[in-house]
Amino acid sequence: MKNYNNPIIDALPRHLKQYIVAQHYEHYTPADHAVWRYVMRQNYRYLKDVAYYPYIPGLKKAGLTIEHIPDLQTMNNHLKQIGWGAVTVNGFIPSHAFMEFQAYRVLIIAADIRQIRHIEYTPAPDIIHESAGHAPIIGEPEYAAYLQFTGEVGTKAMVSRKDQELFEAIRRLAVLKELAGTQEKELLEAEAALSFVQNNMGPPSEMALLARLHWWTVEYGLIGNLQNYKIYGAGLLSSISESVTCMQPSVKKLLYTIDAVTYPYDITRPQPQLFVTPDFQNLVQVLDAFADTLAYRRGGAYGLQKAIDCGLLCTAVYSSGLQVSGIFIEPGIDEGTYIQTSGPTALGFEGRQLEGYGKDQHPQGIGSPVGKLRDSDLPLEDFTISDLKNAGIETGRPAALLFRSGMQVRGKVEEIIERNHKVILIRFSACTVIDGITARQLFRPEWGLYDMAVGEQIISVFSGAADKDAYDQVTIVPREMPRSVYDAHTKALHRLYQTVREVREGKAAPGLLERVWHQLRDQHNEDWLCALEILEVLKEGNMNKDLQQQVLHHLLQMQQEQPEIARLIGDGLQALEQIAMIPGR
Repeated sequence: MKNYNNPIIDALPRHLKQYIVAQHYEHYTPADHAVWRYVMRQNYRYLKDVAYYPYIPGLKKAGLTIEHIPDLQTMNNHLKQIGWGAVTVNGFIPSHAFMEFQAYRVLIIAADIRQIRHIEYTPAPDIIHESAGHAPIIGEPEYAAYLQFTGEVGTKAMVSRKDQELFEAIRRLAVLKELAGTQEKELLEAEAALSFVQNNMGPPSEMALLARLHWWTVEYGLIGNLQNYKIYGAGLLSSISESVTCMQPSVKKLLYTIDAVTYPYDITRPQPQLFVTPDFQNLVQVLDAFADTLAYRRGGAYGLQKAIDCGLLCTAVYSSGLQVSGIFIEPGIDEGTYIQTSGPTALGFEGRQLEGYGKDQHPQGIGSPVGKLRDSDLPLEDFTISDLKNAGIETGRPAALLFRSGMQVRGKVEEIIERNHKVILIRFSACTVIDGITARQLFRPEWGLYDMAVGEQIISVFSGAADKDAYDQVTIVPREMPRSVYDAHTKALHRLYQTVREVREGKAAPGLLERVWHQLRDQHNEDWLCALEILEVLKEGNMNKDLQQQVLHHLLQMQQEQPEIARLIGDGLQALEQIAMIPGR
């Protein structure tokens, strides 16, 4: 894994580093570079007036230019100066990983770039969206703080199995849409599969609700007031179509409050409404209010039930600080006075697994009481050595613990573990655990050692393991994105793009443009972007007026005959009139 000489990336945990892939800059075709230049020229022409921050200074601060697809080393050289980093990944990655990267102040960049047929907008994450959309605003300290806070909340939010199904369906459709040569039948099947999952999601998970807030802010946010607003959302900033249409009155503008969480979104369609925040501090306040509703802040029986409902690996935190990571299967007796996990379960403290208490120690799960002892107002976690002795709890001696809930634990004390002056765990041998109310036997001596978690309350419940690296949590690591396979005709077109670039950069003779034009007109008559690039070089160099007129006439004819690309050509021609005014490109 390449760290780009950035300490922010070096500090990433192992379970996140597994998502990082090489950028393979050499894989970008000359047509890819032309797509980048076109989008960035359009962005400058339009966004310099409607983006919240100065667009060109923001690009420079992130190590981006209008002329070249960014390389990650250059981006990291700039971003590390403001305490951030950037890495490339394979398109969509699971929500938890995406959020955790943000929490560590690392932007994830999809290495691929959109195809020319999706030049205005693509539902798949690509390097235009991830770099030119997200990176320029990272230099705004309040926004960067909000982005990191969103990541921190996202690492705790509960996901569901339905979320995982939706992730796979969205990813498959996005990949197929951007893959050259995809058959229409495959697209229709993928769209139908996505529609089926979307229509059968059930109640949204915590992560799904958080994703809505993320969408209406980080991706599609406006800032200002309902009469005067600017764009700061990366999805708008990277879409040369929706960045224009979103400003129109037909797109409803609403004040950004926590009510935004009730608005679902569709990544495949323009958004019918957008939310306007007065400032970035409001984003933090709304997110903080939302976080108060989540299991990781509420804990207790509510949090445990959320963990059970999701059916995936979660962590419950006792008030002593002990963390229990497993799949929770029972709501507990009497509203959470006893918790039970199934399958591999690990015990930790402050995000680190306790030595000797990993998932191999408890492959079948654990059960443990929650609450105070019957005859003590002092929580067991706060007992001193003398308190423990007075209660008959000493290493090497038998003990009987009776909880107010009716839980009874009897066995020989083998070990008492303390952290930060709190008792967090007591290990018993020859142990019996009985629910005194129902007489249900919850643990038997023949089952082996019994590790009793200690704590008066469950103060937090969150998704995933407390120590993901030690637990070796199994995650969905996207496979290598399939690469488009280009036929000989397309490769020949790419060579024409390359020649135009070499002429523009002074690496080839300008006289080659006429030959390129004739080949383009005769063999690739459907292509408009290369023709636009030829015209740009001719106009900038004030060369071959006759050839300029030929290319311009061809483009105007395409614009008239093909309505689906008419605006793209028109916008490109307008940009040529302003190209000389772009500073530092």
